[in-house]
Amino acid sequence: MRWLQDVRCYQPSTVSRRLSIVTGFYRVCVIDGILPHSPADYVRRPTVPAESPALGLGHLQFEALITTARLSANPNGFALIALLGLLGLRIFEACGSNIADLGEEHGHRVLRVRGKGCKVVLVPLPPAVARALERAVGDRVDGPILRNMLGGRMDRHAACRRLRHLAAAAGVRMPRMHPHMLRRTFVTTMLDAGVSLRDVQIAARHADPRTTMRYDRARNNLDRHPNYILAAYMASGT
Repeated sequence: MRWLQDVRCYQPSTVSRRLSIVTGFYRVCVIDGILPHSPADYVRRPTVPAESPALGLGHLQFEALITTARLSANPNGFALIALLGLLGLRIFEACGSNIADLGEEHGHRVLRVRGKGCKVVLVPLPPAVARALERAVGDRVDGPILRNMLGGRMDRHAACRRLRHLAAAAGVRMPRMHPHMLRRTFVTTMLDAGVSLRDVQIAARHADPRTTMRYDRARNNLDRHPNYILAAYMASGT
């Protein structure tokens, strides 16, 4: 009973994700002959809503946050907001980025990002992001891009504190302000701007397009229904 009470305090998506890990573990045990069958075979997973209940910051909130970070005396705050909100990096990807990961590729300034599953991708840097990183790096030639107040590598906890400090200074009031909120903002802002679902999926590096679709705030907007696109295409050909 205590276990059930502990589980119920989490969101359905969290419970489903953790059950997936347990199920995968037992599946490997069965394949390796350690167990005759998986005890997780008949465990029912909770229903996960099709849309994400938390879609990130609004446009004005994010603009206020990034403006406050840009004017801050600490360049690491601006670089953190840029990596999370303008590149859509996960917090461990941003904190794990090094100066050596910066470079150029086919005329583009890029950042080599080590993501989930140790996959390495090249992420192009828009000018605003490049300037933010340049300020954070300064004259250094090696080491982490993001540093904490003591000069060491910024970790998840230091990033959370910096983000909450900047949000308070910008007047952004959120019940739970955390780094992943900016990644959500990155995805929802691109979808709101009309970027195709496939392009947003690639930019966010989501393995499943359904993950990207959960952040589409306008998915039920009839103005974007494909029927209108088809009708306009047919009309143009007649």
